[in-house]
Formats: sequence, structure tokens, C-alpha cells
Amino acid sequence: MKPLLRLETMLLQCLPSPGLEPTSYEDKIRSSWIYKELKEVRNCRPSFHSKLGLWGGLAYSGASIMMKGIEPWTFKWNKGDNAALIPAAQSAPIQYPKPDGVVSFDLLSSVALTGTNHEGDQPAHLTLKDDSVPVNINLAVYDGPEGRFCPAGVYEYVPLEDGSGERLQINAQNCIHCKTCDIKDPTQNINWVVPEGGGGPAYNGM
Repeated sequence: MKPLLRLETMLLQCLPSPGLEPTSYEDKIRSSWIYKELKEVRNCRPSFHSKLGLWGGLAYSGASIMMKGIEPWTFKWNKGDNAALIPAAQSAPIQYPKPDGVVSFDLLSSVALTGTNHEGDQPAHLTLKDDSVPVNINLAVYDGPEGRFCPAGVYEYVPLEDGSGERLQINAQNCIHCKTCDIKDPTQNINWVVPEGGGGPAYNGM
């Protein structure tokens, strides 16, 4: 009898199993407190990108929060965050003060506090679809936004050895997995994939 049970168990393990689809997940979310809280503030963020503008969006969001989002409508996003970036020629340059080490800190010191670590022998989890796009479009038109929207200094433009221009350098070991680059890159040229397990930030106390 026992050999038959073992054989049956082995056969069952060899049979292909159908894929699992979490059909009840959405229903459970909608019936939980999570959905209720999210629905109450659904219009806060998109109101700033509507015709209301900055101050109108601020006033609307405040009123919507006070009334717990009872309005019957929902603002729609008309474009992605990557499409909202305007060319550098149409923008005023911002002069940021240097970190004082007391209230503000330099970027790499802040990255060190995250405990981020990636094994050096794994395939790169940050790649480019087209290596020419960063210099020919992002740097030429948008003044290299990768170097500013990444909070971990993963992307930086460095001079070419012959001094003929610049190239985009990717410091993937600094990545804290926020995926800002995947969302904000104006040309959607950055491909972010899941790195090797166990890598990434290791915040102390979390």
C-alpha cells in the first residue's frame, strides 16, 4: 500500500499544474478599508495636473480631503509622468545650495544609510534599449534628467576619454529600487528589471 501511495504522490508532482489567477484579490481589496481610504483621496494628486493648476489643485485637494472624497467624479490622467517633462530650453535652471552636513546631506552619504548592496557578478538589472538615446535626446534636449531624478546617483554623465563629449554611466550598485527612472525617463529608454534576490536596500529598523 505504501509503495502505491508513494507512486501516486510522485505522479501528482509530475503533472503540470494550472496557473493561478487571483480572481478574488480585487474583490477583497474593494471590500476592505484600503479601498475606502484610497477612494477618499483619489482626486488629490491628479487635481494638480488638471485645468485647476497648482493653487486650484491645492484648494480642491484640501476640500476633497475634508469631505472624504464624496464627489461622484474621478479625475483622469491625461499623460504619463515621463511625458510631463519639458525641454531644458523652456526651464529656468535651479541653483541648489551645497549640503551643510547638518540639515542637508550629500547624495552618496544618504545612499550609504540605506545599506544598499548588490552582488557584483550578477547581470545588470538596469539597461538601455538604445545606447545613443541618453546623449542624443535626453542630454541634448532635457539636459540629462537622469542625473537629477534618481535619488541614489545611479545615473551620471561623465566625459569621454578623448574629450569629445559625454556618455551616460550607470552605477547600478547604488540602486535603491525606487523605479523612478522607469517612470520618469522622458524617452522610456531605461529598462528596469528585478535584480538578484537579496540585493538592494537594507534599511535599519524596517
